[in-house]
Amino acid sequence: MHSTPLQSSRKMEAKQHSIKSLKSYPEAGGRSLAAAAGDVGVGGGCLAGSAQMEMEANIQKAIDFKVEGHRCYKEKKFREAIGKYHRALLQLKGVHLVDESTDSEVNLLSQAAVKLTEEQRRTVEITEIECYDSLTACLLQSELVNYERVKEYCLKVLGYQRDHFKAMYRAGIACYHLGDYDCALRYLRDAKHREPSDTNVLRYIQLTEMKMNREGQRERESGKEALG
Repeated sequence: MHSTPLQSSRKMEAKQHSIKSLKSYPEAGGRSLAAAAGDVGVGGGCLAGSAQMEMEANIQKAIDFKVEGHRCYKEKKFREAIGKYHRALLQLKGVHLVDESTDSEVNLLSQAAVKLTEEQRRTVEITEIECYDSLTACLLQSELVNYERVKEYCLKVLGYQRDHFKAMYRAGIACYHLGDYDCALRYLRDAKHREPSDTNVLRYIQLTEMKMNREGQRERESGKEALG
């Protein structure tokens, strides 16, 4: 049976409409949106696994640099030790940036998957404490001690562990040499509370109190002179 020209025209229009609809709505072409999302999920899982492995590798590198720093310190190679500790902290800085990122532009699947576990977070914390504590020990061996830096690193340790004896003691020493005697006395007394019989702490408390008494005496004398 032959089609009339009108029927042929209608069939052609129907075919063209079908093709147009398929181009406009790709999900009608045999793959659903859910299937496409599933593919993204599989890829995200691979990326997340890779990111987790990279984070583990960075943490291990930091530990290795810290161990090398300890070796250099024992050999009295203090400048080399400082470099190793800084490299360890640099590795951990990258870990923190990934763990703490909340940037909406970051791939959310990957970001969620590379969050630190509690065990990893504890390992990072311990490594940072040891590195900053060891850095202060190295700096105090220098001929010209950078007491500002010593104080900075001690405060970082105390930010993690408020009762860290060495950090309290060294922060007190740093404040003493920076002329901040009130601050020095506060840290030294905290250290004394932790280790009541430590002779170094007791000696610096005595030195600090002497400095404070002299300053107080000078201020009183200046006040009398001003009054005439």
